[in-house]
Amino acid sequence: MNEDQFASTRERILEAAVAVARSGEKVTVRGVAARAGVGMGTLRYHFGTQRELQDAVLSSLYEAALPDERIRDASVPPGERLLECLGHLLTPLGIDRTAREAWTDIFRTFIDLEAPDATRDRYVELHRQTMRRIESWLSILVEEGSLARGDNSARATFLLTVVNGLAVQRALPAESAPLETEKTVLQCTIGALPFTR
Repeated sequence: MNEDQFASTRERILEAAVAVARSGEKVTVRGVAARAGVGMGTLRYHFGTQRELQDAVLSSLYEAALPDERIRDASVPPGERLLECLGHLLTPLGIDRTAREAWTDIFRTFIDLEAPDATRDRYVELHRQTMRRIESWLSILVEEGSLARGDNSARATFLLTVVNGLAVQRALPAESAPLETEKTVLQCTIGALPFTR
């Protein structure tokens, strides 16, 4: 198999896996192989484990849902770029009624005592992928010299904790417009990071 064939087959498998995930079905090796029209051995050749396949699917979904191309644009101040990326994490929730509906779904799916363990495991994986994404943004800023070196894992936890709080805030009744408050809170949060310029 030459390099082009390898890439093409891998991409076809990944597209099939993403389609399965978007349909709400569980991403299984057997189901993805059938949808991609490849044998189990071929799928295992490209994605050695179920975890590797799931990671690739989540990364692909995040790439589509959370664009972050401007994080590398050094002509824009680093805090502004990070603010934009963190804002992308909140956008899918919507505001007011849409946010309440989203949180109702999140509760039923992940928090409710009746939620199956497999579903909770899916949330843990989503959280892990989100943390990786934030850490990658921070690493880009560190490598370009805009952010002092430090524990990006702890920084990502701090940022995601604030984002999660703002996500809940979007669903709660409030006196002021949540988007105005949100931007101020994110700016204060980002201001706590040790930017070098």
